[in-house]
Amino acid sequence: MNTLVRLLVVMDPIDHIKYQKDTTLALLLAAHARGYELHYAEMQDLRLRDGVAEARTRKLEVRANPKDWYTLGAPVVSALGEFDVVLMRKDPPFDTEYIYATYILERAELAGALVVNRPRGLRDMNEKVYTAWFPQCCAPTLVTRDMQEMAAFAAVHGTIVCKPLHGMGGRSIFVVAPGDKNAAVVYETLTEYGQHFAIVQKYLPEIAVSGDARVLLIDGEPLPYALARIPTAHDHRGNLAAGASGIAREITARERWLAGEIGPAMRAAGMLFVGLDVIGGYVTEINVTSPTGVRELHAQFGVDAAALLLQAIDKRLRDAAATRPRGQRAT
Repeated sequence: MNTLVRLLVVMDPIDHIKYQKDTTLALLLAAHARGYELHYAEMQDLRLRDGVAEARTRKLEVRANPKDWYTLGAPVVSALGEFDVVLMRKDPPFDTEYIYATYILERAELAGALVVNRPRGLRDMNEKVYTAWFPQCCAPTLVTRDMQEMAAFAAVHGTIVCKPLHGMGGRSIFVVAPGDKNAAVVYETLTEYGQHFAIVQKYLPEIAVSGDARVLLIDGEPLPYALARIPTAHDHRGNLAAGASGIAREITARERWLAGEIGPAMRAAGMLFVGLDVIGGYVTEINVTSPTGVRELHAQFGVDAAALLLQAIDKRLRDAAATRPRGQRAT
């Protein structure tokens, strides 16, 4: 890009991130390397005023220094449409507050900002439920509030995995084996006695050996390497936040096929940065909110996913500028 690009990141508190692992920081460092002007906000800084998306923002400087990786400027009130890019990197839970934030970001998008990922997609693509749009890619799955239906699913498929629809990082994930006397308690807890939907999936034993692979898609295209997250010997969860080990490897032919099934839909929906969770050749989740794994792939294979995402963002900005009437910032 020949002109200065102004990027606003909406994220969790930057002083709480883990420097060595944080993907958002990797994206910001890549943006800084491309000459972007960086700005920072948190969820509580967002607001709508008379239909205009605004935020209390601060200019941000980032550095590749594990002891001193950022500096924030003084807060100012900014219209989000004044930024070229708004990078939404707030971690789940995907609750009503997150949904409200997507409405504000959609107003920013309508005012001319490129929001990554697109607010409507963030709102529509629940990371667990949206797998239903690609049943050919998934193992047997049930989303229900009915505890008896959960038990019937378990009777057919044996060992199952039960999860809430809004969780992250391996929180509240239960593996229920045949004869488990805690099964009814798990169903009651997740659904709050039938008051909330939960998801039940056939347990895929491959997770214990080959792990839960994170396949990253950038503008619909898969990276050549995946991050296989191997559970510890004392846990069933393939989540780095739950103690799993991250081992990078080449993606398999099956994973490339899965990406070919799902990637075009992500590209068409404006979801530039997506993570597919794959166990035993089946997609279990489609992560659109704040995919991770970038730092591990770079450290183990030298794959700079952050730079590739910034290239995709630059292309979107160029394409938008090429189709825009002269003198008009946004359509």
